[in-house]
Amino acid sequence: MKAIEVTGRIDSQGNLVLDEPIQGNIYPHQVRVIVLVPEEAEELDPDDTPVEEIKASLRRALQQAKTGQTRPISELWDRIDAE
Repeated sequence: MKAIEVTGRIDSQGNLVLDEPIQGNIYPHQVRVIVLVPEEAEELDPDDTPVEEIKASLRRALQQAKTGQTRPISELWDRIDAE
């Protein structure tokens, strides 16, 4: 059995709605689904940045690079050491 990790949500009718389509040649197959729901007091993993937020950040970074709004890598390392 092959495992594919994806994110999604449960809608008001109880249907599983994936954030992104599953890529690859896996259709049509019956699948097993394990739903992991955070406890009320449990916070979401900070590394689980939503895909749309990541895409928006990459678009901004690409636009900044295209317009020359960049900094020397040495300056970035200096800022990292200060934190």
